[in-house]
Amino acid sequence: MNIENLSRNKSFDGWHKQYSHYSETLNCDMRFAVYLPPQASNGDKVPALYWLSGLTCTDENFMQKAAAHEVAAELGVAIIAPDTSPRGDDVADDDAYDLGKGAGFYVNATQAPWNRHYQMYDYVLKELPNLVESVFPVSDKRSVFGHSMGGHGALVLALRNPERYRSVSAFSPISNPVNSPWGKKAFTAYLGTDTESWADYDASLLMQKASQFVPALVDQGEADNFLAEQLKPEALEAAAKQSGYPLTLNRHEGYDHSYYFIATFIAQHLRFHAEHLKQ
Repeated sequence: MNIENLSRNKSFDGWHKQYSHYSETLNCDMRFAVYLPPQASNGDKVPALYWLSGLTCTDENFMQKAAAHEVAAELGVAIIAPDTSPRGDDVADDDAYDLGKGAGFYVNATQAPWNRHYQMYDYVLKELPNLVESVFPVSDKRSVFGHSMGGHGALVLALRNPERYRSVSAFSPISNPVNSPWGKKAFTAYLGTDTESWADYDASLLMQKASQFVPALVDQGEADNFLAEQLKPEALEAAAKQSGYPLTLNRHEGYDHSYYFIATFIAQHLRFHAEHLKQ
């Protein structure tokens, strides 16, 4: 697999690097970032945390704003951050921020024109880890986490593929997208009007019927402007209660949807994942 290094920055004795590559899954060039902790420079393979960002974001938001490198370096865990959608002049798009480029929703689109490129579920699940594990000193011990739309994606990936992930966590995830305006709009465009197919990408519905468990941590700010209409953590809590899922959901007074919230609690998430990755 051919990849091109776009940038590199030393950080806490590790390296943050950006790369581009042609994605066979998405039929376009894609960019991703990787933080390699200092332990990786010894040739030892380190476990991997895959971060999925939210609407309008790229790989840069998390790597620059989350303050994750110091703890990742301490713990010896790599962080891989893909983009949030396919990119390119011939990739379908929409004028709104919540559909098209920057808003892939981590689904495999079935409807034209989106289905030509928007296969983010398979990209994050298969192609990107295969690439990362073949090029970098990164092992197949994986966990996944994300924010908002990315929190939705992380939960769905772990719930549908418990054999591939050691743990999952999310900040302010879209927990019940089949009942949220963001989810209804995206799923109608990408998946069509058959709402039964939407259930494959709804964390609350998946958790409700889960029989294999991946330890899950969710943090939600109580001052989040999207809390009631879009995020619906209460649906996830009810689903976990019904199936006995090992979910820890923390609510935090005064915190909003921003990276100030993420940076405040990122260390707890990294330590949570490291505990399971190193078992």
